[in-house]
Amino acid sequence: MGTAAARSTEVRAGYEPVIGLEVHVQLKTATKAFCACSARFGDPPNTNTCPVCLGLPGALPVLNRRAVELGIRAALALHLNVQESSRFARKNYFYPDLPKGYQISMYELPLATGGWLEIEHDGQTKRIGITRLHLEDDAAKNLHEGFPDSAEKSYVDYNRGGTPLAEIVSEPDLRSPSEAHAYLTALKQVLLYTEVSDCNMEEGSLRCDANVSVRPRGQREFGTKAEIKNVNSFRFIREALEYDIARQIGVLESGGKIMQETRLYNSNEGKTYSMRSKEQAHDYRYFPEPDLLPLIVDASWQAEIRRLRSSS
Repeated sequence: MGTAAARSTEVRAGYEPVIGLEVHVQLKTATKAFCACSARFGDPPNTNTCPVCLGLPGALPVLNRRAVELGIRAALALHLNVQESSRFARKNYFYPDLPKGYQISMYELPLATGGWLEIEHDGQTKRIGITRLHLEDDAAKNLHEGFPDSAEKSYVDYNRGGTPLAEIVSEPDLRSPSEAHAYLTALKQVLLYTEVSDCNMEEGSLRCDANVSVRPRGQREFGTKAEIKNVNSFRFIREALEYDIARQIGVLESGGKIMQETRLYNSNEGKTYSMRSKEQAHDYRYFPEPDLLPLIVDASWQAEIRRLRSSS
């Protein structure tokens, strides 16, 4: 049978990974998505907050026009079809970093759909489909280390809560960790060139969730996927995918069954670990955001954004 490395290569040769990426991009605005608080990174904890981004009763959101314009700019650069009418929704879940008890996002009617991005990989050009781009506000930041009592307590910095994000969801068109790395690299170049985001991964301006499954080569149906959450390095994304692809193949080869779940990547160990069973859309109980009107982006507004970019 040869060496362990050779056996691993033989096993992998019989399977094909299927990868889709969800990239969260912090938009380059001065203020938050639905209030006038500063979106500046690095200020003292919990100083850039107000009743709106803290979710206090009776506080009403007001949409940041600049965030919409940057979202449209990204959509146009990625060949997406900007929808004339889109709508915000409440994505309900409970966590210490989400003071409202829900995230303002988009669900049934996103800002833009049906785009693509070309990547260069192994000397060839490949077009990766982009399902959608939608806008949402970010959660706050949980802090689990760096304090004298970190072994017993966690802290929350609400400065990040409410900053505007664009979520860019790819089609499951990627077939290897290196293709995923090439896609992220190309996407970052587009976002930097169009000045949509500073893409500073160390500050959390660009974060990625990866959906990955494996299937026997030649099979058309997708396998059961695992979602790897909140990885903030292209290298770590590639490493996490490499590990989880090998893990899934090992489970299947041993006669086991892949569970649909959310996993976290430990970069120190180079492994992914189960976090929770994967949520479905109904788990979030989406419903239209009652405090915001539908977002109307007509042809003249799109033309204005194209014109401003071409003249800058």
